[in-house]
Amino acid sequence: MRAFTTWCFGLALLGAVGCQATTGKTAGQIVTDTGITASVQGKLTGDKASNFSRIDVDTERGIVTLNGVVQTAQDRERAEYLARQVEGIRGVNNNLQIQGQPPKVMN
Repeated sequence: MRAFTTWCFGLALLGAVGCQATTGKTAGQIVTDTGITASVQGKLTGDKASNFSRIDVDTERGIVTLNGVVQTAQDRERAEYLARQVEGIRGVNNNLQIQGQPPKVMN
């Protein structure tokens, strides 16, 4: 029985290492990032005061990135505020553009 338990643990460890080798993330990070992305999207779509349907949410190692177009600077700030309300995030990169304004160029 002990040998079987050791074998199962080794197989699970190998699977986790293999997952990390292909994506650079552990299985736990993938699940966490996916959950964070879903939670942020839920907050954005659930906000009745704004139309955040054109916002793309990506999460990488707990850092949320918001991309897309919003109507006003207040919408841009509101989307970031809502994203920061989600538990487990480490930060927010707000790349949202305001409709009709040229994108800001980072030097």
